[in-house]
Amino acid sequence: MESETSKLHQKESSADISCGIITLSDSRKSEKLDLSGKYMAEEIEARYTLKSKMLIPDEKDQLIDSIESMIDDDIDVILTTGGTGLDARDITVETVESLFDKKLDGFGEIFRFKSYEEIGASAVLSRATAGVYKKSLIFSMPGSPNAVKTALEIIIDELPHIVHHAQK
Repeated sequence: MESETSKLHQKESSADISCGIITLSDSRKSEKLDLSGKYMAEEIEARYTLKSKMLIPDEKDQLIDSIESMIDDDIDVILTTGGTGLDARDITVETVESLFDKKLDGFGEIFRFKSYEEIGASAVLSRATAGVYKKSLIFSMPGSPNAVKTALEIIIDELPHIVHHAQK
């Protein structure tokens, strides 16, 4: 059920949103193998502007440089996929959360709830996170295509409203 305040904020929000996608993977060496990034790009391009898409290894400095580059390019929403697991090389969550000016706990909470409904107790392994950094939104989700689909179902229609608040 939507609140009247949310409806008002959505009317005040612009759908003119620029997005960037960063896939972190040590195993996917080509865009052709990046099914999650491809799916995200298709969904974003259907509604918003995709200004940048990168495929980088699980390296903290490269992730920070990629985020800073996208912010310098006035990208409103940065979507990352991959690098959220428990392996020693999975650095996405620690890296992005160290940048956040504000964390959006609700994204991870809802993502894990929806994942639990889909895949059961293994959803506790999810470390999906989101936050605001320099007035840009960052959403970090696991690398599987199903996880990306679940995450986008949560946020894609709400992005104008969230961006509106993040940029105030």
